[in-house]
Parts: sequence; structure tokens; C-alpha cells
Amino acid sequence: MDTFTQNRIAKLHPLVREEVTKIIQECDTTLTGKAKVRVTQGLRTFTEQEDLYSLGRTKVNTNGKTTRKPMGNKVTNAKAGQSIHNYGFAIDICLIIDNKEASWDTAKDWDNDKIADWYECVKIFAKYGWEWGGNWKIFKDLPHFDKKGFGSWRKLSKLKQDKEGYVILL
Repeated sequence: MDTFTQNRIAKLHPLVREEVTKIIQECDTTLTGKAKVRVTQGLRTFTEQEDLYSLGRTKVNTNGKTTRKPMGNKVTNAKAGQSIHNYGFAIDICLIIDNKEASWDTAKDWDNDKIADWYECVKIFAKYGWEWGGNWKIFKDLPHFDKKGFGSWRKLSKLKQDKEGYVILL
């Protein structure tokens, strides 16, 4: 597991840190080829969420920018506080190939076991009770996983926080 991933896991809600570490280790062991999992996003502050929400709306996003779409692509539909990332119960991943190249290719089978490496990880996350954004009906978010049972930002936003800013679950 790389340092980027370790640092992002360390900022997740304390209730899921150990489990995410196990999941990533299991994914890395299962992917016997060139691919390893990197957590690209974990806990996202409200300010970071607002910045992402503004892309393609009030701030130009160079991704998708055209003459017909001068603001570029929208990145998220979630405002600050409306993402499970804001509470530390969600992560986004990519696969790091040969310890250098990031990939979001969900079909590639780098370990040649006849199962796409991405889907091997999806199965492992599911085994631990994590929902994959690729299974969502309206909007597919392939890099995204969130812990089942913590998925309502409306409920999470009403909870008290501990001294470090994490919601307190009863």
C-alpha cells in the first residue's frame, strides 16, 4: 500500500479506517499482476466539496470545455455536506500500474486471471459491506465506494461531532 493511500485512509472516519486498510491489502494481494489500489479521495472537507461543486457551474473546468459548453463538465451534484465523503465514509480509487501509471480502466485484466482487476476489487469491497458507485441507477461513479449504513448525508449532517470533527454515531 502506497503512502498516498495510507495518508488518505488516516483521515477517514475512525470507524472505517481499519476496515479500509484490510480491503486495500486484500485487493492488492488478489491483484497478483501489475495493478495495486490507490485511494485517490477519502475525507473531503466542506470547502473542497464546494470547490468541486463549482466546477462547470461558476468555475471553468477545462475538462469538457467547448464553445458549446464554455464552463466545461460538472464534477459533482453534491454541495458541501451532501457527500458521504464529507463525513469520512466514502473513498474513490484508481489502480496504479507498475507503481507509476494511474488507471480507471474497469475492463483490464493485468493479472491475466480472466477477471477484470477492477471487478475483483468491487467484489472485495462488497464482501465488507461497501456500496460501489458503479451500481447506482441514475449516475454511475465508477471510482466511488461508500460504507453501507452510513449513506444518508441528511442523517449524518444532523449528528454531533467529536473534538476532531468526526460525526458521533450512537
